[in-house]
Amino acid sequence: MAFNLKTKIWQTGALEWWAMIGSEDVYLGSREFPVPPEDGDAWTVRATGEMFKIIDGEICHVGQQEPVREIW
Repeated sequence: MAFNLKTKIWQTGALEWWAMIGSEDVYLGSREFPVPPEDGDAWTVRATGEMFKIIDGEICHVGQQEPVREIW
C-alpha cells in the first residue's frame, strides 16, 4: 500500500499498524487506524490510550488518555 505520508508505516500479519516516529517503533492501533490515512485524521488507540493526528503528511503523537476498557 502506498500512502502519501512522510512517516514510515507498516502493517503486521496480525493487522496491527506501526510507525517509525523519531527513532522508535510506535503502535498506531488496528481497526482504529484510518485507511486511507489523510491530513487531519485523528484517532485514539483503544489498547493504550495514545492519541495521534496526521499533520502535513506526518503522524504526530498528540496526547494520551485512559485506555478504553471493554466490558463484555
